[in-house]
Amino acid sequence: MMVATLSVSAQYEPGTWSIMPKVGVNVASMTNAESLPITGATNLDKQPLGGSLVGVEMEYQLTNMFSLSAGLHFSEQGQGWKNFKGTIDGQNMEIKDPKLDLEYFNIPILANVYLYKGLAIKAGVQFGFLTGANMKMTEESKVDLGDGTKRDMTIDTTLEMKDDCKKTDISIPIGISYEFNNHLVLDARYNLGLSKINKESVSGEKDTKNSVFSLTLGYKIGL
Repeated sequence: MMVATLSVSAQYEPGTWSIMPKVGVNVASMTNAESLPITGATNLDKQPLGGSLVGVEMEYQLTNMFSLSAGLHFSEQGQGWKNFKGTIDGQNMEIKDPKLDLEYFNIPILANVYLYKGLAIKAGVQFGFLTGANMKMTEESKVDLGDGTKRDMTIDTTLEMKDDCKKTDISIPIGISYEFNNHLVLDARYNLGLSKINKESVSGEKDTKNSVFSLTLGYKIGL
């Protein structure tokens, strides 16, 4: 509806600055994290993990077609796995919402090329700084009380993983954005991870990297 009713914005003049607060969602995954072992014979298949993104970006218009921008984002990333319901060690068990939550402060630095008024393509480099890493899941099972009755048991597990992850991350963001005449900016961006997430402390562990698609809505303010 927004695309159908709003017209394209006017181009910013060369030599001008703008600032843009923004909010959006991430769809994240990690390379080489195809399955999560929970027993010797049971692995959980991976699936994308949703998260939020909030931040601000500043942009300097060099020419009518070219600008540079830099930002600061708080970004929820990581990896999710599918639920499990079955028998483990002879006990019926259900595992719900297994995921590795990664939290970063990211600094994207982008070159923006305006193809037509408010329509821009962009690419650059992004530096990330890890602020949190937690493996989470919920386990549900029935416990035999020994008198012929069973009770439901739920265990919420959180395992702190920050010491197992590298504190910095480098990725290549590429994307496209569109600014409307009310200064709203719709931005779709893919971040291709270049650096490893995991440390080399675990023998035989595969190198994993971030892979994140972001969709944000911002409000651009000329300075």
